Order: sequence, then structure tokens, then C-alpha cells
Amino acid sequence: MLSLVLMLAACAPMTAPPSAAAPPAADGLDAIAADYVALILEIGEHEPGYVDAYYGPPEWAQAAKDNLRPVPELIAASRGLTGRLNAIAPASLDPDHRQRRAYLLAHVSAAEARLRMLSGEKMGFADEAYALFGVRPDLAPLSSFDPVLARIETLVPGEGPLADRVAAFRGTFAIPKDRLDAVMRAAIAECRARTVRRIPLPANERFTLEFVTDKAWSGYNYYKGDANSLIQINTDLPIFIDRAVDLGCHEGYPGHHVYNLLLERTFVRERGWVEMSVYPLYSPMSFIAEGSANYGIDLAFPGAERGAFEREVLYPLAGLDPARAAVQGELLALTRALGRAEYTIADDYLSGRVDRETTLDRLQTYGLTSRERATQRLAFIDTYRSYIINYGLGRDTVQSWVERQGPDHWAGMATLLSSQILPVDLM
Repeated sequence: MLSLVLMLAACAPMTAPPSAAAPPAADGLDAIAADYVALILEIGEHEPGYVDAYYGPPEWAQAAKDNLRPVPELIAASRGLTGRLNAIAPASLDPDHRQRRAYLLAHVSAAEARLRMLSGEKMGFADEAYALFGVRPDLAPLSSFDPVLARIETLVPGEGPLADRVAAFRGTFAIPKDRLDAVMRAAIAECRARTVRRIPLPANERFTLEFVTDKAWSGYNYYKGDANSLIQINTDLPIFIDRAVDLGCHEGYPGHHVYNLLLERTFVRERGWVEMSVYPLYSPMSFIAEGSANYGIDLAFPGAERGAFEREVLYPLAGLDPARAAVQGELLALTRALGRAEYTIADDYLSGRVDRETTLDRLQTYGLTSRERATQRLAFIDTYRSYIINYGLGRDTVQSWVERQGPDHWAGMATLLSSQILPVDLM
């Protein structure tokens, strides 16, 4: 979901009045929410990429440019918002507005933390993740992942380093460039078909697909408002066949595209809650966004359904041998268990305890990838730092919460995607 600043006014004016049943204290939340949006837009002027999406009044975006305050003043403003929120007694609010107050408190706190980072404050990896996303990750020793590597050794035997063998093996599953568009569109279409059967979407929802280069990420959803997204796929490196479903679900259905359009419909259009018209990248919202987008892959393709779809549809479209899909699937299940090794690697690297070359070696070893892909991943870590926890830890946390809600996991997912639920609420 990472992106450049989007100051797009693609939704209707946010003039919906507060509910007549809302308690008087809720009026204060409306004013605070408007000031919160102004704060986030100004931070976005200081840090390109901080505002992932904005589809509120265009004059608010222009005001952020014209009346930009320096970072110290924005820190003071964020603390002022926290004080105003704390002055509203939760007991004076109904449950929806109590959650709204908590949501604003968490996001103002994350904004202040990001401003402190922009002013030069240094945090440890876990402390930074907690300050920005509301979750403190465990940093397991790398040796705890060695048993997984040993199991993969038996799956991809041979001479030379395991990472090189796995990278070479996976390279045989690359989608030819002249077939990439057809494969990606087929994957996204299937992700969408499986989603719309379970989550009603607006009749006008749509997306544009583009292939790009020179990015630190592999895929990105730029939400433009009015149920419209731009999905970009980075082709700097070959795209493996398994990434088609991953990207189709994660960036599109039921991932980022669906999450954003449901938030827009539920809060901006139906309630006029302006805070949801802006998405600050470094905020608890990203833990929910990335975690639900990754869990959405397993939700849309449970059990053996993903393998069957890939064998029957995507492998032939890509001109690859579907008979080899089973081994690829088994390998992916094992490499997923290595995901959290990256947190420890990033912690050591960002703290300066481990140098760049050693970090690349570690990313190759525990990511089981080529030097090129390890270099691309390190560029991502350099840019986004503790954001990486939102993918694996986010997925596992979202999955646990959704599946505790009852046997209808799609209903739980729909509830999450159209709510102001915070990471702390999922624990």
C-alpha cells in the first residue's frame, strides 16, 4: 500500500451531519477529526510518501501547502489534539464514538512519533514499530529459524548454498514478460470473483493495472477515492507464478482496494467522519491494511484451492508446466515460516550493529533468495524500516482475530475492513 503523496479529490464533499442520536461530546470529535486531517496533510508536505491516500476536500490539501507549519509546531499541535481527545470522557460517548475517540488517539500518537523521527529522534526497531503501528514485535534469534532451513534442504537438495539452490529453483517459475499481463489479469479477476460472492461491493468499483520499474516494492495499490484504484506491479525482477495470486488478492481483492473502498463508503460517505479520508502510511491503519491484505490471500483461496487454480489456469497462461506446482507450493509454505527472521535482521541493521554486506548475506540466507532480490529488499528496509512487521505479524494477528469471530470468516473480514478496529483490539 506504500505510495507517493496522493492529493486526489475523488469523493463527494464530506457534508454528512453527525447522527442525531450522537451525544453532544461527539461534536468535539468532529472538530478534532478535521484538525487531525490538516495535521496529517502537513506532515505529508514534510515527508513525501507519508500520505498514502487523500480524497477529501481539495482546498484542505491546498491549505496544507499554503500554511505549512514547521515540524516543532506540528509536534505541539499533535500534543494539543491528544489533550483535546483526553478531555472527552469515554463515558459520555456511545460505543461507536468511544471507538472513534480511541482511533483518533492512536493515530495522533503515531503522527507525533513520526514527527519526532523527522526531527531526528532515534528509536529501536521494536520501539519504533510500537510507536507507529501500535504493536511491539518479538525479535527471535536467527538460530531459531535454522530448523526450517534444514527442512527446506531436504526439499531442494544439491550442491552449493541453499539460498542459491532455492533461487535457481524458483527462477524456473518466472512468468515470461510477454505473458505477464494475461496472467495478472486472470489472477486479479479470480480474486475479485471470489470476493464479490462474499462481500458486496459498489457497482462502480474499478481499478487500472500498470506495470512499472525502479521501485523498492513489488506491488502497490494507489487508492484514488470513489471506489477506484491504480494497481502497479514492479517488473524490475522476474515475477514468479505464485506472486500473481498474492498480488491480485493483496493489492486488490479482498486486500487494499476493498479495504479502502469500504472505509470510504462506511465512514466518509455514510457518516461524514473526515479522519477516514486520509491514510497516513506510518500509522496503526497500516497494520490492519497489510495484515488483512495478506490474510485475504488465504481467505480467498483456502486449502488446496489456490494450487488447483494455479495449475488449471495460471500455469497454462504462463506457459509453465503445471505438474511442478505441488513442489512449488510446499516450498512456499516452508519459506513463509521464515518471514519473521527479517525483523531481527532489520533490527540489527538499522541499529548499526550489523553492516550492509552482512545484512545482505542474512537476507539471502533466511529469505532464500538471490542477491538481486536481497538488495531490493534491503532498499525497502532502508526506506520503510519497521513497516515490515505489518505483513507477516499483521497477517497472523488479523487471521487469529477473524477466525475467533465465528465460522463465517468472510463475515469477520468484512467487519474488520469496514471498521475503526485498532491493532490493540485484535490482540
